[in-house]
Amino acid sequence: MLAARSTFETGNGSKYMQQLLKHFAHKIDVEYDESDGRAALPTGPATLRADAQGLHMQVTAPDAEGLERAKHIIESHLVRFAFRDNLERLDWVAA
Repeated sequence: MLAARSTFETGNGSKYMQQLLKHFAHKIDVEYDESDGRAALPTGPATLRADAQGLHMQVTAPDAEGLERAKHIIESHLVRFAFRDNLERLDWVAA
């Protein structure tokens, strides 16, 4: 299983995490509270954690194609939701 992680530095990490997971809940299984969340993406689970520094995300997938898809799913939605924070893209690293 491959994994990648990213951090979005913001004072609104919990807000964005909850917004993202509420949106995903219309199509996939999610679990979350104010600081931790999990989404059952089609490619594999994504875990999210919000704290004072921002929103920390990790995605997993069985192969490179799936990992790119998982990163795109999280990033494209978060960029849309975080327009007030001028988020343009996330920097992902291997986990």
